[in-house]
Amino acid sequence: MINGHFSIFALKTNKQTNPMKFKILLLATLIVQSCISNQDDEVKPQEIRDIVEFLASDELKGRETATEGELVAAQFIKSKFIEAGIKPYFETYFDAFESKGFKGVNVVGYIEGNDSKLKNEIVLLGAHYDHIGFGETVENDSIANGANDNASGTAAVLAIANRLAHSGTNKRSIIVALFSGEEKGLLGSKALAKKLNEQDIDLYTMLNFEMIGVPFIDRDYDIFLTGYELSDLGEKLNTYTNTTMVGISDVAKKHNLFKRSDNYSFYNEFKVPSHTISSCDLTNFDFYHHVDDEIDQLDFAFMATTINKLIPGIVQICNTDTKEIQMYAPSIP
Repeated sequence: MINGHFSIFALKTNKQTNPMKFKILLLATLIVQSCISNQDDEVKPQEIRDIVEFLASDELKGRETATEGELVAAQFIKSKFIEAGIKPYFETYFDAFESKGFKGVNVVGYIEGNDSKLKNEIVLLGAHYDHIGFGETVENDSIANGANDNASGTAAVLAIANRLAHSGTNKRSIIVALFSGEEKGLLGSKALAKKLNEQDIDLYTMLNFEMIGVPFIDRDYDIFLTGYELSDLGEKLNTYTNTTMVGISDVAKKHNLFKRSDNYSFYNEFKVPSHTISSCDLTNFDFYHHVDDEIDQLDFAFMATTINKLIPGIVQICNTDTKEIQMYAPSIP
């Protein structure tokens, strides 16, 4: 009943559509048309900015789970999948779930691998697209736009998936999942991870993207992995990209951020390397769950550079002859 769940919330462009809904849909259409995907390999800052600008706009009212704003965001993500030629993983792009009184919808796409054997192994790229809706009012503004958290991660996944879909070089198959309900307790990723495990998919690794919109100023790396010490994914990414872009955040380890984003749902279900990629451990960003988490706080040149550096590593993950990434620890304390 995926379609049944989503139809409860779906926006219709008929005579009964109210002006605000029409405005939001028109804005989505214009942005999709204005950011036609680059066919070359390089992600441009403006491409990322356009996606974040839509998702973090006031019209979406902070994208709280199962609100109209979040569901407009889901429609926008679907449009980006269609634009990139990414097929739905299920019968439709929308995979609805109900948990703890919330009806949410994950948006799930699929890029089939081109190798007859390796295509049965799955690399999952994910990010949550929901946010908290409203926050404490500051200067008459109460909308928690969630530009860094996590329009930035959503934009990264969409840009990476676009390149992978257009190149068609991936031997392993790729699931691209944008999650609802992360801010309510990882609800969307828990539902999807359980569903995929019940399907007995062969999940190789899960890469989750969270708050990558601001750079560090005092680190010798660009991004960190939550749970870096639990597998060799960080080392492999540095090897595959011929960089030292991935490092360890002691702050993330101290606060056990490994358990606080959607990667953890997939670790719980599959016990495979499942990590969050981030450039923000809250020491370099003052507006977590704050109404000032807006687009003007983000560094889009940094984001584009980081994504471009990561893409060859993700391609390599999809194409190695064997599963080179391994867990170090059998369980998480």
